[in-house]
Amino acid sequence: MKHLSLRLRIFLFFCLLALGGAAVIGLSLYAGYRRAGDPAILDAFVFSGALSLFAVVALTAGVWLLFDENVARPIERLAAQMRARAHAGVTGELDLHAARYLGDLAPAAAAVTGQLSESTMNTAEAVAAQTARLAAEKERLTALLTEIPMAMVIVNPSHQIVLYDGQAAGVLAQIAHPRLNASLFDYLQREAVEAAYGKLARSGLEVSFTAQSADEAQSYSARMKPLGDAPGYMLIFDDAEAQIAPEAARPLVYDFDLLETSGDAAFEVRALSDLVFVVFDTETTGLLPHKDEVVQIGAVRVLRGRIIEGEVLDTLVNPGMPIPPGSTKVHGVSDAMVAGAPDIAEAGRSFHRFASNAVIVAHNAPFDMAFLRRHAGRMGVEWEHPILDTVLLSAVVFGAGETHTLDALCDRLGVTIPAHLRHTALGDAQATAEVLCKMLPMLEARGMRTFGDVIAETRKHGRLLEDLN
Repeated sequence: MKHLSLRLRIFLFFCLLALGGAAVIGLSLYAGYRRAGDPAILDAFVFSGALSLFAVVALTAGVWLLFDENVARPIERLAAQMRARAHAGVTGELDLHAARYLGDLAPAAAAVTGQLSESTMNTAEAVAAQTARLAAEKERLTALLTEIPMAMVIVNPSHQIVLYDGQAAGVLAQIAHPRLNASLFDYLQREAVEAAYGKLARSGLEVSFTAQSADEAQSYSARMKPLGDAPGYMLIFDDAEAQIAPEAARPLVYDFDLLETSGDAAFEVRALSDLVFVVFDTETTGLLPHKDEVVQIGAVRVLRGRIIEGEVLDTLVNPGMPIPPGSTKVHGVSDAMVAGAPDIAEAGRSFHRFASNAVIVAHNAPFDMAFLRRHAGRMGVEWEHPILDTVLLSAVVFGAGETHTLDALCDRLGVTIPAHLRHTALGDAQATAEVLCKMLPMLEARGMRTFGDVIAETRKHGRLLEDLN
């Protein structure tokens, strides 16, 4: 019973109450009939019993509806609001009107939340001051590294990217989108890298070698250097400045926690904090996945609960068919804009690489994934990524009875979608990523620490997606 939601437990309680009342009425009428012993009054007993049973069930259902609307649902809503403020950094006052029949519970919750918010604000101010100082130092370091004529990547022992500078971003972008936690072998051929790493491990000294791009289109003079006591190595492309344009420079991107590799455990047993999420959205010619086409794909990457700035996919897609004016009015994508854009086969392959070894996240994922899976043959890929849906996450966190549109979820979690970005693929993907980052700690606070835990909970609300689609 403890795994059932509050509202479901209360519903079962009222069902038991109705069944108990019906049983008492039935037994009482049966006892009265046996005592009378007159078969002529059997019809009267049956009629009275049926009428009484109907009255008890109707009365119980009516009281349950009132109780659910005014007590059970407000309690769930109040609990979700408190968790959002405790774990997701949401500010603002609680909605006390919905909990007006809960006595002093709602004002007491508001008082606790107010004290928590005040304490959090004081802590946040201190953290902000230190963060500003670190950000300034990072900017200076980034500026210095950008001026150095080399491209540098730091890689962990499992050959996953931990850091790349602006020059390295330009090198990697020639092959595929630069991505933290991506395998280096998505960009470079395995044999030369592993041979150099073997020499580095044996000697502990710098190793020079020639690296070939994964697509065999380019080669680079590279050096592999140890990181001292830290695991992994530094990879330097010596001739990168001759192969990339100055505008390819990007800020320094890193996450040193990735130096400690988490292994290759199955997705179901991986901790939420160890997962890479690729949050995406599509804009289409219409709402029928079996006949309409994609006109835009936008995606961002989330690692360790934060959005990785700069790791973005934003592409228009030529649908191969006219875009209806009504659709253009919604997302702003016109026939002229997609005239020279890649088709779904090329754009889909690019997104597939961008989402490699990550959990794909979308708001109403079955709708967006249906377009991609329909063209999987043309793309030459298989969509076997784990999928997470923020509609279902919203149901887990806030209760199935709430509204689960992206706008409602953003309002609940204090996420603002700029008006000019709403109903653009990248704008909606960014907003979905922000609400995901706020819901992850809320899920962990409720004991859902692995991907498998979360999936098990979302499956209980699968009917929501069926109704939505």
